[in-house]
Amino acid sequence: MERLIGVWVESLRVEALDGSTLRESLVLLDALGVVCPFTELIHLGFYALPSRGPSRFFGGEQRVLEAVATVVRDVLGREASLGVADGLVWCEFAARDGVVVAPGETDDYRRARPLSVLGRRDLATTGRRLGLTTVGDFADLARARVSERFSASVLVLHQVARGELDELPGQRDVRLGARLGRLREADRPDEQRGFFGQRGAADDRAHAAALRLRQRLGADGVVVAALRGGRLPQDRAALVPWGSPTAVSQDDAPWPGQLRAPSPATVFAHRVAVELHGAANEAVRVDARGTLNTAPTSFAFASGALRAVTWYAGPWPLVERWWAVGRRRAHLQVLLETGEALLLVAESGRWSLAGVYD
Repeated sequence: MERLIGVWVESLRVEALDGSTLRESLVLLDALGVVCPFTELIHLGFYALPSRGPSRFFGGEQRVLEAVATVVRDVLGREASLGVADGLVWCEFAARDGVVVAPGETDDYRRARPLSVLGRRDLATTGRRLGLTTVGDFADLARARVSERFSASVLVLHQVARGELDELPGQRDVRLGARLGRLREADRPDEQRGFFGQRGAADDRAHAAALRLRQRLGADGVVVAALRGGRLPQDRAALVPWGSPTAVSQDDAPWPGQLRAPSPATVFAHRVAVELHGAANEAVRVDARGTLNTAPTSFAFASGALRAVTWYAGPWPLVERWWAVGRRRAHLQVLLETGEALLLVAESGRWSLAGVYD
């Protein structure tokens, strides 16, 4: 049997209704995959990875255990119980016990386990009546004697007890892989990946931290920026709950009058009053036809020093809800002598700062 390292995380054993358990399990699986790409999530709460390859890479089995413990601590913020043994069955029990079974001693560890660990209450009860209390006692029975008294499913457990099989029936959650795959696909559009498309341990730690915050603060406690439909940058920017399906939305509406790219990197929720003047120090206005009365040459906040305007584009008039109480605005892009690129909006004869470009 292959020597395996088991990782038991008690807090992930029972799945929460909000889906956080499955997400945390996936994040930890990806993080452990950095230590060993052959790490498997056998069922919720239990991970297994081969010992031989990582031990050669890290310089010993103890180094691998230290690396695994650090990953769990960094990703989940809590400790895991680690164990090492031969075979998947005994690796899991070793992990739950926090025991590192020395090489060549898994048979002794297996035989000393109580018969109840095989997961059949009827077998443990009948075995107790027959004086069989450990897995070793059950393993010493002849196969013919077991088949006389028990069903075919118990015969499989007899093979496990004898060390002929290394996996308990039902120990592996066969549906878990597909569920994790669907979750990974659902999260993929929201991932912020590295330059070459990779996702590192820092991303996993940030993902896990967001999960913990959401558990403490509620579904709306962690929000992320998302784009939605609208004509103006401040209309299109939205904050949605992290992990929500609405974080990825498609808006194919035409939105006539929408400002085209590039969009400002910073937009303002409240009006920031500014002043715009021409060469003769007259105030720049937008007339009824949507044109400027004079070219802008200087810019200033409501109280502050003037800055020269070296370039401008626009204006772009925008009339909304013309059939009701119409709202008339016009946008103008300006470049200042100091290098700042700004988006301004004129409404009701006043200019305000709508956004700042990078």
